[in-house]
Amino acid sequence: MPTPTKGPRLGGGPAHERLILANLATALFEHGRITTTETKAKRLRPLAERLITFAKRGDLAARRRVLTVVRDKSVVHTLFTEIAPTMAERQGGYTRITKVGNRKGDNAPMAVIELVLEPVSPKQAVVKEAEKATARSAKKSAPAKKAEKAEETPAAEATEAPAEETATEAAAEEKSEA
Repeated sequence: MPTPTKGPRLGGGPAHERLILANLATALFEHGRITTTETKAKRLRPLAERLITFAKRGDLAARRRVLTVVRDKSVVHTLFTEIAPTMAERQGGYTRITKVGNRKGDNAPMAVIELVLEPVSPKQAVVKEAEKATARSAKKSAPAKKAEKAEETPAAEATEAPAEETATEAAAEEKSEA
């Protein structure tokens, strides 16, 4: 849970700030993106991401926890049935804040906060898994190769070297494509 803010609250008191953030979260989940002041958007982000994490759990206790903040049952239903499944693969960073300039009336800095609905690119996940696997195999094979080199002849080592080079070249090509 984020630490409480020190100094002035949004809207005056702490209860009013909680209500403002609850209404902003409701609007965000209902519409997918909202335009608000930068300060409100920055305060809303941790609350919205925590609520999405509860929705990803999907059980009754999580639904009741979300209902304590978002009072609209239809918005909670949308959060649990539509938004949470799209965020299932994502490990965090469910929202994006984009600064859009100042408001005309009072020159307040404005921002758009929106849900990141683009899927996590599977290519990045596959590349990360492949890099981890090659690193693990290199660590495991390093002690074994030292023992083999003591027993093998130099001709046998020459036949193994091109296979290792092609594996590292393939990994380098994957990195350059990403």
